[in-house]
Amino acid sequence: MRDETVPLNQYFSLPKVELHRHLEGSLRLTTMLDVARLHGVTVPISLFNLSGLVQVQEKDPQTFTNFLDKFKTLRLFYKSPDVIDRVTREAVEDAARDNIRYLELRFTPVALSRAEGFPLHDVMDWVVQSAKEAAQKYKIKVGLIVSVNRHESPDLAEQVAWLAADYIKDGMFGLDLAGNEAEFQSKPFHGIFKEAKQSGLHVTIHAGEWGPAENVRDAILNLGAERIGHGVRVLEDESIVALAKERGTVFEVCVTSNYQSGVVRSLPAHPLPRMMAAGLQVTLNTDDPSVSRITLTHEYQHVCEKLNVPMSVLKQSVLRAAQASFLNDDEKTQLVDSIKKELKL
Repeated sequence: MRDETVPLNQYFSLPKVELHRHLEGSLRLTTMLDVARLHGVTVPISLFNLSGLVQVQEKDPQTFTNFLDKFKTLRLFYKSPDVIDRVTREAVEDAARDNIRYLELRFTPVALSRAEGFPLHDVMDWVVQSAKEAAQKYKIKVGLIVSVNRHESPDLAEQVAWLAADYIKDGMFGLDLAGNEAEFQSKPFHGIFKEAKQSGLHVTIHAGEWGPAENVRDAILNLGAERIGHGVRVLEDESIVALAKERGTVFEVCVTSNYQSGVVRSLPAHPLPRMMAAGLQVTLNTDDPSVSRITLTHEYQHVCEKLNVPMSVLKQSVLRAAQASFLNDDEKTQLVDSIKKELKL
């Protein structure tokens, strides 16, 4: 009988770089049960039943509303500084266990603060410190990105952006606009992101996922996006593909997430190979590994075995992710050289 673990081990052994992973989508089920017991969160007491509330199931409708609904339950768990510390440390540990060399972990301070009304500044302190200590413990380099949501107040987003700028020296590298792209526009946030970029924060924007290709153009021209979260609908408009190529915009593609949230009708139908063939700069990411029940190793396997992307092209995408990181020039050079050496590129 053939050993089914051999192919997966091949992908596991690759050094990895991840640019698009949400802290709020990385909680372990066992941790959630512990928090529920300690803090009286009213959720099912079995892993199986809890999984149905916070993870995408095979029989779930593949829609963005079902995908986002998982986060309504997840927001109930941020009950104390200790909980936020724990989930941050575990997210970093899980990445290190998946042979990820560099992780850019994004988090939404408003989501972490809302359950108990924590001050945003305190939430940022907790995540920054916990991520820094976990990175040292598990021997992985970690950068942080702060997310704000389209469906929430621009005033709140401006507050988050200004706070984030104070943490650049502590590894808070970027600002991200996320949330419900299908029903909320980015225009109220244009000025905020311009100011954030002037303050030294890098910019990545969720666009062209549940919204049209035009949102990618908007993200590049009006929000100053250096990278695009998802962006898989960019192929709908050749002029926007040309713009992205001209600007060197990098796409943070999350294959399984795109399938589960209804962006694509099946994994084999994912436009990733066509994006690569069009000359776009593409990287591979998990988005929300716990919600999607995956690791980056699984994503690499899916891309090679279900989308027929050659291993050589996969390796180039890992290198591209290192090159597209928000690290400073010296640290980026070190990371790129290390990845090249390990991948023998």
